[in-house]
Amino acid sequence: MRFRNAFPVFGLLTTLALAGCSTSSDSASVDDKGAGPTVQTAQIFNDAYGVTKDAGYSLPAIPIDRVKPQFRRQVVSYQTTERPGTIIVNTRERFLYYILANGKAMRYGIGVGKQGFAWAGTAYVAWKQEWPTWHPPKEMAERRPDVAKYVEDGMGPGLTNPLGARAMYLFNEDGKDTLFRLHGTPEWASIGTAASSGCIRLMNQDVIDLYSRVRPGKDTSKVIVIQ
Repeated sequence: MRFRNAFPVFGLLTTLALAGCSTSSDSASVDDKGAGPTVQTAQIFNDAYGVTKDAGYSLPAIPIDRVKPQFRRQVVSYQTTERPGTIIVNTRERFLYYILANGKAMRYGIGVGKQGFAWAGTAYVAWKQEWPTWHPPKEMAERRPDVAKYVEDGMGPGLTNPLGARAMYLFNEDGKDTLFRLHGTPEWASIGTAASSGCIRLMNQDVIDLYSRVRPGKDTSKVIVIQ
């Protein structure tokens, strides 16, 4: 049985659904400068990218040997004064860190679209959704008439949906939508790159793992985005 699970906040579910990030399979601009500083890896999850059954869908395996090792899910040493549960997104390095206890973090490789570079600051995950519906912005529809039909009604969840298996929606400290999203993608090859559009994308197997750790709420899911 296929299902989706949403966490609405402040009655803004409808507004958010119409304002999601755009993502596309347009040509990506690869930027290999973002490997970031060398850190000590405690554990790398190379075996986490096989065929994954989830909510009635069967996510295909990712050929992980074709993804650079630094962009695979791994536990790394990470010194910070932020408490466990905090998410730190480094758009320049193409890494997302989920802070763990004892000076460790779960690090995920990300792809960054132009919307992802457009905002930096502190926010929180207001709500999250399994197998979300994708609503491309009108600007994208003008550029790509083939997606115009999804602006109002949206593209339903599925293996080709640009938001992938999960989406997390960020609000600022004033409770306003930042229009910044953390989401999955079927385009695993875009991880570690500057993608043509979209916000912050993770491989579907990784976004499912991150989603399971995040508890929406201003006091429980602080997100820091740096450039």
